[in-house]
Amino acid sequence: MNKTFGYARVSTLDQNLDTQLDILTKAGCDRIFQDKITGMSLQRPALDELLGLLREGDTVLVARFFRLGRSRDHVIQP
Repeated sequence: MNKTFGYARVSTLDQNLDTQLDILTKAGCDRIFQDKITGMSLQRPALDELLGLLREGDTVLVARFFRLGRSRDHVIQP
């Protein structure tokens, strides 16, 4: 069965994930992964975990595209 995963990230500990989590919950995500890590860091443990669980037919949702990475090229690199 296909799953819908959500991913949320904030770049400082002072920022809040609530708005992103609310959007992803309302979108019907089966599971939501969260990182609190600066955008300058290429390491995103929760995103790595999510990507490791993906199977053909699964969907990844984000509340804001720029939360996935520093740039479009960073997001689409293998």
